[in-house]
Formats: sequence, structure tokens, C-alpha cells
Amino acid sequence: MARMHARRKGKSASTKPFMTENPSWVPLNKTDIENIIVKLATEGNSSAMIGLILRDQHGVPDVKLATGKTITDLMKEKEVMQKLPEDLGALLKKVTNLDQYLKQNPRDIHNKRNLQLIEAKIRRLERYYKKKGTIPDTWKYSLDSAELELSR
Repeated sequence: MARMHARRKGKSASTKPFMTENPSWVPLNKTDIENIIVKLATEGNSSAMIGLILRDQHGVPDVKLATGKTITDLMKEKEVMQKLPEDLGALLKKVTNLDQYLKQNPRDIHNKRNLQLIEAKIRRLERYYKKKGTIPDTWKYSLDSAELELSR
């Protein structure tokens, strides 16, 4: 299948090694991992960053094998989840930075097009997350609301 905005096909993604149980060499048990996740989430780290920290600094290769739940499931369970989904927040940050750039460089037509593409992605994600119930139905994207969301 072709990419949405680029007229070329992508490559297949890599797959994880097949494992059914947590390796014996993992130094932390389930409660330790959950406590670290809660601590890192309250510091403001995203779920992807928490996974990297657990892998690189604590030697946990797969949180789901160690705890039976994903990082986002554990964050929801402990009620330390961020208000906006991670991918939507990253796109909002990207669109505000690009808008600041375009205010300084108004004749950059290529980045104006990129801004339109990013806003289209945000609107698609908005529809998806409203259907899923992750964000409230009253949430509406605008550039001003994006700047407000990021300032919180």
C-alpha cells in the first residue's frame, strides 16, 4: 500500500523476537517496574520515553512480558495518563513550531504545504480519538487551542 502524502511504497517494519515469558535475567519484578512507571509518568515522561528508560537504564526488555500489561495500560490503571494521546500531542507541538517559523518566513510555500498536511493528520486523529472516547467530544483543533494545550 502506498503512503498517504508521498507517492511511494514503504518497507515492512521489523518484528520483535518471539518470546512468551519474561527472561530470567531481568533484575526487576512486577511491582518495581510499576513503581518506576508511575514515578516517570508523574515527572512528565511519555510512554515511549518510559519504555526507553526502562530498557536502557533498568534492563527491562519488554514491559508487557514482565507485567502482563502495556505501559499505557499501567498508566491508565494508576491514573497518571496524560490528557492528550502522545501522537496527537507531538503533532500539536510540531504545528505550533511550524507556525512560528512561517510567521518569520511567510514566503516559504513548501512549509505552508507541510503545515496543511500536519493539520490534516491532526483532524484525522481527532475524529479517531473522539470515536474511541479518548478525548472529549467538545475538543476541537485550532492553532490557538494547540498553543494552549502545550502551555499547560
